[in-house]
Amino acid sequence: MTGPLFAESALAAIEFPAALDQVSQYAVTPQGAARVRSLRPSADRPTIESALSRVAAYAARLSAGDDLEPAVFPDAAGPLERLRLDGAVLDGSELVVLAKVLGASRVVGAKLRRASREAPSLALLAAEPLPDEPAKQLERSLDEDGRVKDEASRELARLRRELVEVRRQIVATLERLLGSVDARARAEGTVTVRNGRYVIPLRRDAKSKLGGIVHDESATHATLFVEPPETIEAGNRLRAVEAEEAREVQRILRELTAVLRPLVDGLDAAYEMLVVTDSVYARARCALAQSAVPARIVAAGETPLALRGAAHPLLFGRDVTVIRFDLALEPAECTVLISGPNTGGKTVLIKAVGLLVALAQSGVLPPVGEGSVIPVFDAIIADIGDHQSISESLSTFSAHVATLRFVLAHAGRASLVLLDELGTGTDPAEGAALASAVLRTLTARGVTTVATTHLGSLKDLAGHTSGIVNASLAFDAATLTPTYRFTKGVPGRSYGLAMARRLGVPDEVLAEAERAIPEDARRLDATLAAAESRGQALDAQQQALRERTVDVEMLQARLEVLGQSLTAREEELARQIKALERAQKGARREVLLEARAEVEQAIAVAKAGKEKEARRALENEIAALAEADGRSGGRAVDTGTAEPDAVALQSLTPGTTVRIRSLGIEGEIESVQGEAVAVKVRGRRVRVRVSDLSLVGSSTARPPDRPTAR
Repeated sequence: MTGPLFAESALAAIEFPAALDQVSQYAVTPQGAARVRSLRPSADRPTIESALSRVAAYAARLSAGDDLEPAVFPDAAGPLERLRLDGAVLDGSELVVLAKVLGASRVVGAKLRRASREAPSLALLAAEPLPDEPAKQLERSLDEDGRVKDEASRELARLRRELVEVRRQIVATLERLLGSVDARARAEGTVTVRNGRYVIPLRRDAKSKLGGIVHDESATHATLFVEPPETIEAGNRLRAVEAEEAREVQRILRELTAVLRPLVDGLDAAYEMLVVTDSVYARARCALAQSAVPARIVAAGETPLALRGAAHPLLFGRDVTVIRFDLALEPAECTVLISGPNTGGKTVLIKAVGLLVALAQSGVLPPVGEGSVIPVFDAIIADIGDHQSISESLSTFSAHVATLRFVLAHAGRASLVLLDELGTGTDPAEGAALASAVLRTLTARGVTTVATTHLGSLKDLAGHTSGIVNASLAFDAATLTPTYRFTKGVPGRSYGLAMARRLGVPDEVLAEAERAIPEDARRLDATLAAAESRGQALDAQQQALRERTVDVEMLQARLEVLGQSLTAREEELARQIKALERAQKGARREVLLEARAEVEQAIAVAKAGKEKEARRALENEIAALAEADGRSGGRAVDTGTAEPDAVALQSLTPGTTVRIRSLGIEGEIESVQGEAVAVKVRGRRVRVRVSDLSLVGSSTARPPDRPTAR
């Protein structure tokens, strides 16, 4: 072949226009949608890789939350074309269109340059920024509808003020004249305009009384619209000022056009940026919606076609379950022969293969998964559907033969050939022979071919022809319904007799038909049935395993959550315990500090000469403090002296005189209950532990000089 061959008929056969239309729905503007629909496959690998890289980068930034939605902009092709014409003056509406392009290009360009920090390939979409002043001048001079504003020039403002004043005077004069006319001469209506002149309505027979110029009459000819003599001069002045205003407006428009004309190339680039960006945005959003992953693009013949996790693009957005498939050729394989019953999905599959390749070579990310490889084909040739033509006197078979002739004449190693229901339309034996010869020829050339058939004799072709591999789409033998799961390496059964039985064909007829089937065909069908049954059993086991795996993962997740919850509860409990301990220590410290303050006060009293009273008060306070500390089980008072050895429990009996070591005071034991001892100190009972007592007279005991509180 001498060049790329992507015939519109082949693209239509694989529903390429419908797929582009689906992508175009994601565009923001009609111009962006039209650009998507105009895409066509390219055979230039760098161009394809660059386009897909930009779409993938755009999708990644959208997924990351970047604000990359294009701005809305009008169609500027016409105004830009007129701007290139020397001497042409754009009207207000055309200038407003270009002003909006300027504004939108600033917004979109800034977004692209910001996003290019993370995705450098997006910088190629951004056009060079245009100066701000032309846009500001257009904004000052024109309103949204393209009308030149009064502020566009002082002369225009003056003329429009004069127009207002002249019109006011004319209308006032006409209303006064109309009010002075006899009611019988007056027609229905008020001051109006006819042919650019202000007039009043009068009955035909009253015109002679008022005079003036008749500018129009009613449909019944009963009413005349008259410009009285009193306003003719003012009307002439009005027309003159209107002409001056029109000349001034035209001058301003010419000036604004002259400001933009040097920027026409930049405006073209800005407009192209807006259209292309909207097109890329639509493709990126569609890719995200279809979970498309960029495929590896390779040169034809470098690596075989490999579509993994692929799906037919037109199935998305419909009320159907999208079943993905894997179709990956080995290096020695180039022809896939898909067999099986009618309505099993074979045609949909080969259309999907052609569509995924055509979309990728058009710069659209097709819905394929990780590990997909798409060679760059320089031709997609498809023979799909019924090509019967009455006008050309072609039968279905003749049309297929004509396409096969075209395929054999043009297909090469860089071609993708799609052949649906190969060998049909004529005698099965002859059709199978022709189909076999075509497939062998294409395989020998190394043409990547995907073909479908339901001719049983072709299923054996892969067994003794290198480069051809069988494939099928799974069919539920119990319900005789397709499952659309693609299986490579196994031919499909036809299920013709099974369907006939389900549709009520008599058993004796079916038995006769089965006897007529050759023994080899029956053995092959039985083998395929057994393989299909084993495959279904394996699928069921795999599904059960997947479900059990999911159950185990869910259980593990629940256990992890429970463990985390228990850990959190333990940590919270430990925190509460520590907080409680800190609170208790704080409370004891406050009590001891209060006691210390009172002790120091008592000492101060003693130093003032009231030693006995202070000593008594001190001992009472210390006794009360000791009793409280005995109840809490802690030591709160330190004597500041060396402590004697603790007394043995068996030596403590009621009446024994002991010393409370922590308080440095003596008392008499009243009772002993385990480790707790009640000691009578100066008429008050104090409870202390055995370890805090020593016998009076012990060699190691020494009374303190003065008790102190800690």
